[in-house]
Amino acid sequence: MINIFRKEINSFLSSLIGYVVIGVFLILTGLFVWVFPETNVMDYGYANIDPLFITAPWVLMFLAPAITMKLFSEEKKTGTLEILTTKPITDLQIILGKYLAALCLIVFAIFPTLIYFYSVYNLGFEPGNIDTGAAWGSYIGLIFLGAAFASIGILASTLSENQIVAFILAVFLCFVLYSGFDSLGSISSFSKLGWFIQVIGINSHYTSISRGVVDSKDVIYFLSFISLFLLLTNSVLSRRRWG
Repeated sequence: MINIFRKEINSFLSSLIGYVVIGVFLILTGLFVWVFPETNVMDYGYANIDPLFITAPWVLMFLAPAITMKLFSEEKKTGTLEILTTKPITDLQIILGKYLAALCLIVFAIFPTLIYFYSVYNLGFEPGNIDTGAAWGSYIGLIFLGAAFASIGILASTLSENQIVAFILAVFLCFVLYSGFDSLGSISSFSKLGWFIQVIGINSHYTSISRGVVDSKDVIYFLSFISLFLLLTNSVLSRRRWG
């Protein structure tokens, strides 16, 4: 598993697309935080980094699939997946090695945004006049969100040999699972079940953690969500082996 992890990290960082994907994430979030009207912190009039945590999920919705789209699609297309599965390693270890590599790269992309937090922290009329609890909670939520999107992306990568198809499918699933349940729950005809429907979606739990209180129910939700998608990925690979 460690060898697979290292292989995927080296493969991503040795290609130009890896740096382009991370660069696009940082540029887009930076534009919303510092440049675009109505979202940049300078227009807020007080130290607040909320624009980053409002924008980042939508950018991650494309970043995570871009990282995961080739993890299994490329292996299937080149035929190296069959070779990999004949080695003394389980399907789950292969999945975990690739998944942890994708998650590491997502965290690597998020990490430089700490510069935004540091800048806003020192821009206040009194340096440090910022809700650090909510900020750190939002960062934890953002990492959980990236982990959830990566688990969706790795499943999509096993469903198609075409990387573009895997990318589009992953983006679609991320969008539906992040905001689709919120939209469905807000429909008046579902008024009695609205809260329950919204709780199924990712956004409800990301928003909860972003308030600065890391509740155990939100952590359990994300861990269960990730485990479910990794098990589904394992199931797809198992059917391919025995099908």
